Amino acid sequence: MNSKKKGTRGELELANLLKEKGFSEARRSQQYCGINNDADVIGIDGIHIECKRVEKLNIDEAMEQAKRDCKANIPTVFHRKNNKEWLVTMRLDDWVELYKKGDKYGN
Repeated sequence: MNSKKKGTRGELELANLLKEKGFSEARRSQQYCGINNDADVIGIDGIHIECKRVEKLNIDEAMEQAKRDCKANIPTVFHRKNNKEWLVTMRLDDWVELYKKGDKYGN
């Protein structure tokens, strides 16, 4: 499968998975607007999603792309290899901020 088709399939897979997990507005951005430098998957407020569905990922380059394109949103890279689970990479400070906002333990 060529890389463009694999990328498209990865974006659709991720959007559908996020919908299953309760993010009903999640969708592949290219299918609606086709704007370059937009997130690959949209519909989660405050989060810029770069979706990478590759076997060999340069996470530093992917994160730089997310940071460059994120505008005021939190840059994230959602990524998955064949036969592996989805992972999310983000900056530590952004993770801490998100965790504190949703901390059910009252910390």
